[in-house]
Amino acid sequence: MSERTLFIIKPDAVSRGLIGQIIQRFESKGFTIINLKMLQFNRELATKFYNVHKEKPFFEELVSFITSGPAVAAIIEGDHAIDATRLMIGSTRSYEAQPGSVRGDFGLGISANIIHASDSLESFKYESGVVFS
Repeated sequence: MSERTLFIIKPDAVSRGLIGQIIQRFESKGFTIINLKMLQFNRELATKFYNVHKEKPFFEELVSFITSGPAVAAIIEGDHAIDATRLMIGSTRSYEAQPGSVRGDFGLGISANIIHASDSLESFKYESGVVFS
C-alpha cells in the first residue's frame, strides 16, 4: 500500500553532517522524495508542530532542541511508508534503538535523537501541513 509520510532530520544530525547519509537510507529502501526543504524552526512553528505534547513535562525541551539550529524536512512516498519509516528510525531513546536504525547508528540520547517521523496518517497530515504550509 503506497502512502506518504514525513520525517525531519533534527539539528543535531544537520550539525554533524548526516543529512546525506540519512536521506540515502530512505532512497535505498525505495522511497521517493516528494518534497524536501531545509528550515529553521522558530518558537511559534515548533510550538505548533509539537502541539500534541504541550501538556507533557518534556515539551519545552522539544521546542528548545528543534529551534537550536537548522533542520531538514522530507515527505517521502512508498509502500507502507509510515510503518517502514518508524522501523527504520528506531526507538525514541537512541541508546535503546537497534543497530542499523538511524537512531541506533547515529543518535546520542533522547532529545538528540537525530530524526523525527510521523507516527500515523493523521500525524503526517497535521505535521506536513505545519512544516510545508
